[in-house]
Amino acid sequence: MGVSAGFAVLAAFSLLAGLPEGVLALPLGPPWGAASLALDGLSAWFLLLLGMVGACTSLFALGAPPGPARSLPPFPLLLAGMALSLTAADAFLLLLGLGLAALAAGALVAVEHGQAEARMAARRHLILAALAAGCLMPACGLLAGPAGAYDFAAMRGVPPEGWRAGAVLALGMLGAGALAGQLPFAQGAAPGHAAALLSGAMPGLTIYVLARLLADLCGPAQPSWWGLPLLAAGAVSALLGALQALREEDGQSLLAWAGIGHLGLAVSGLGLALAFRGADLGALAGLAAGAALLQALGQGVFMALLVLAAGAVAHTAGSRKLDRLGGLIHAMPVTAACTLIGVLAASCLPPLSGFAGAWLLLQSVLAGWRVGFIGFQLAAAAATVLAALALALVAAAMLRLFGMAFLGRPRSPRGAGAHEVSRPERWAILLPAGLTLLLGLFPGVLLLLAEPALGVLTGRAAAPVRDLALLAGDRPAAYAPLVLALVLALSGGLLAWLLRRRSPLAAARGPAWDGGFIAPPDYLPFGDPLTQPSASGLAQPLRRMLGEPRAARLPSDSTPRLRDWLAGRVGWLPGLTARQGLSLGFGTLVLLLVLLLWPGGR
Repeated sequence: MGVSAGFAVLAAFSLLAGLPEGVLALPLGPPWGAASLALDGLSAWFLLLLGMVGACTSLFALGAPPGPARSLPPFPLLLAGMALSLTAADAFLLLLGLGLAALAAGALVAVEHGQAEARMAARRHLILAALAAGCLMPACGLLAGPAGAYDFAAMRGVPPEGWRAGAVLALGMLGAGALAGQLPFAQGAAPGHAAALLSGAMPGLTIYVLARLLADLCGPAQPSWWGLPLLAAGAVSALLGALQALREEDGQSLLAWAGIGHLGLAVSGLGLALAFRGADLGALAGLAAGAALLQALGQGVFMALLVLAAGAVAHTAGSRKLDRLGGLIHAMPVTAACTLIGVLAASCLPPLSGFAGAWLLLQSVLAGWRVGFIGFQLAAAAATVLAALALALVAAAMLRLFGMAFLGRPRSPRGAGAHEVSRPERWAILLPAGLTLLLGLFPGVLLLLAEPALGVLTGRAAAPVRDLALLAGDRPAAYAPLVLALVLALSGGLLAWLLRRRSPLAAARGPAWDGGFIAPPDYLPFGDPLTQPSASGLAQPLRRMLGEPRAARLPSDSTPRLRDWLAGRVGWLPGLTARQGLSLGFGTLVLLLVLLLWPGGR
């Protein structure tokens, strides 16, 4: 915990007082030279996120029930690997830190209770980690150039051109996608504190890798169409993550897929920043880069809060399944209040930390017409629709999570006997809840703090801030969270006072959500199960619209072939067969290639 807090203090002090110059050479490294560490604006920003999330999760681990002894060493190794990759000044340490983090996360998943499902999740996690390494290593090799300079300062001096630049873009996106793909497998099976560290820090680490490779090391002379693949991939992954989150029945898996949805929004912001920078639109590039940075930081804090709350619920209520929970708002009021803050932030409601990044992102994508490339303009219009739909679906998933777990009646004897967790666990949940409120009220201060990171991403360190209010580029629109919070507090307090004053009935304690049914009889203390909403029932409209993937209908002991796996991915499209879905995907790919090769894109 002290080491994580030290990371946060070091990063905040560096951003406030000035970044240290030069690099720190280490007395170790590969055969061709010594490795080195450095801290610039980009790495300091994400080190700040890692420090805050790591301190909260370490405090939670101190008060949590003891787990297997073999699960203790991988957690500090995971934290060290992430910190090493963020502070690396050369490609060797960057890849070494990512490898250590991947091995530690796989070990944490594999040792959790020794379950066969956990071992399978660990195997899939390590396969994706190997894929990420197999993509990022040749990308770094291409960036090193013919001279083989593996340190970042030398790489910046020889930015890639032609086919090398395109290969770096493709390999960097595939490697970062494999890093993000580890999250559902690792978070769904890891212990509570490790899952919270993964959900809070791994998306930020993915954004850092993309930003370091594509925005920093590739130089500022890349064309504007470079942002198009990132914009498209981010918007699609945001929508798919939100759809899957709305269908999950396990609380921790739901949060993992919701994190993928928010990560997609941050990737879209980074793609917009690259496109605006290539089109020489500096103010809009700063706006989009600020959206990506705020989205990554806000997501890391509130997703860590939600996963820690889910771990606390699993400790005391005995289950992570939504159908086994209910009524916890009375038994766990502190956890319920903190979870509500995290749910509202993940739903991108003002004035919490999730809204500022989403607002800047929507303002940026609406300005996509400023890029004089018809393909990018069409992609920006489509991304606007997908991002808005993803935000709405994530909000629905968060409402389903809080309603099933904390409202209604208890669904099991263990849930009815739930109680608040230990004091360290409560403080570990209260700390990110307070940070979520604080970051949401002062996003302008955060963007001023992020000016060194904006300088790395866009070449100009001017944050879109005026009088602590966020500005929408060169337009008059602005977002002032303090004023909005005051208005919401006054109106909410007045409404509560009027309801309490004018209500004809006395206040009575009861279920916060009873579904419209009468109180259960004495011989059914938890009520008739048919009168309680179920997790699958709340997601039934979406299931009927999309259908079940074919891969999900295969027997659990059978291994699907590649053809069946592809059919399961595209066969759920409404009104389309698997063959039609594959044909549509191939046609979309051809259209995308035509747009990329359009002469106006350069």
